[in-house]
Amino acid sequence: MNTMWAGRFQKQLNSRVNDFNSSIHFDCRMYKQDITGSIAHATMLGNCGIISKEDAALICKTLKEILTDIENGVLEFDMNAEDIHMFVESELTSRIGDVGKRLHTARSRNDQVALDLRLYLRDEIKELSSLTCHLLDVICNNAEQHACDIMPGYTHLQRAQPVTLGHYLMAYAQMFARDVRRLDDVAKYMNVLPLGSCALAGTTYPIDRFMVAELLGFDSVCQNSMDGVSDRDYAIELLSALSIMMMHLSRFSEEIILWSSSEFGFVDLDDAYSTGSSIMPQKKNPDIAELVRGKTGRVYGDLMSLLTVMKGIPLAYNKDMQEDKEAVFDALDTAKICLELFAAMLDTATFHTKVLREAVSKGFINATDCADYMVKKGLPFRSAYKVVGQLVAYCIEHKKTLETLTLEEYKAANPIFENDVYAAIDPDVCVACRSCYGGPAPESVMAQIESMRNFLKELY
Repeated sequence: MNTMWAGRFQKQLNSRVNDFNSSIHFDCRMYKQDITGSIAHATMLGNCGIISKEDAALICKTLKEILTDIENGVLEFDMNAEDIHMFVESELTSRIGDVGKRLHTARSRNDQVALDLRLYLRDEIKELSSLTCHLLDVICNNAEQHACDIMPGYTHLQRAQPVTLGHYLMAYAQMFARDVRRLDDVAKYMNVLPLGSCALAGTTYPIDRFMVAELLGFDSVCQNSMDGVSDRDYAIELLSALSIMMMHLSRFSEEIILWSSSEFGFVDLDDAYSTGSSIMPQKKNPDIAELVRGKTGRVYGDLMSLLTVMKGIPLAYNKDMQEDKEAVFDALDTAKICLELFAAMLDTATFHTKVLREAVSKGFINATDCADYMVKKGLPFRSAYKVVGQLVAYCIEHKKTLETLTLEEYKAANPIFENDVYAAIDPDVCVACRSCYGGPAPESVMAQIESMRNFLKELY
């Protein structure tokens, strides 16, 4: 097998080394970006007089035909090619001969692959943002439906204070909105053209890098050729953003897993997004949520893999950097399927609002409101806190709740109590009174939903 560097070498490449060195089996997914970048490069070469405009036109025409043939299944990838760049160039040359060999003038595979990856990730970020926004829409729909449905809020996984299911869900909406913004930031930071850096030292040809940037939709051109070919910060930043997003999905999955258990009984997952047991016929397992939770570690691993690859590499390009793509592609594929299936699972889930409401009556989650009642009557908060703590201890001992204490029992704790204490500790009142900006009161939740939907409209 002849290689592009055959002129320097006297021996054929060992077949095992060739397999080890090759990346075509995973970088072939960047065929569209490789061809798109080559068309822009050829157009620039012709416009600058580096090659004839006729040759540039023929190259561009043939590259478009190659793209069409790949997408129509007429042309299959040659897995003996070293990478997608050499496959495209070889196919081009086989079709138009020596004219095709002019395409690689004033570029290297080093800046070519940097370009392809940026173009590919730019497209992928758009899809990731779209999937995340769809999940946000599903969350908003559920939150609106349950804006008034009361449930316990938790700290330390212990019942803490009453909130609404809508408020609970919108907390996750805020997380995923930040994920969308992070993806947008990554897209902006990476939208810098590396092509023209060549191997590491630029070129002696009179190229117009800014023309290529404009043709490909880049905002700017990298200012240092060595950095242009060796920078993978954008890939690391993307994997970092995906790791944070997966953390959010994992936390939400943990809620769903807990809530769907018999011990909680807050939610029932649709049969289409659950599985059973091979031995226990009664089981209905939240496998989608569990897999999302598990695959989070996989994306973390992809981030750590790329950080480790890059940590000891001197300038400029090194073959180690070929290891960037498999980690990036795996993280992208994993995040996309998790977003898609989690949104579908949530969209078809049934929340048991009566069970949620019953859970509010347990755990003294209106204790803070009882203390606030006393504060509004003039007692210092710390004094009120102590009184209510003693009341809770009394209730536990006598198997009562704050709602079932008699007024006499209240007054025995502190004479400040009156009949209006029962209204103050009613869970519906407790939630309704928390109408401050960002609070769980239904009108506050609806304001959060409106704000989130406006955010989504601005994006799409």
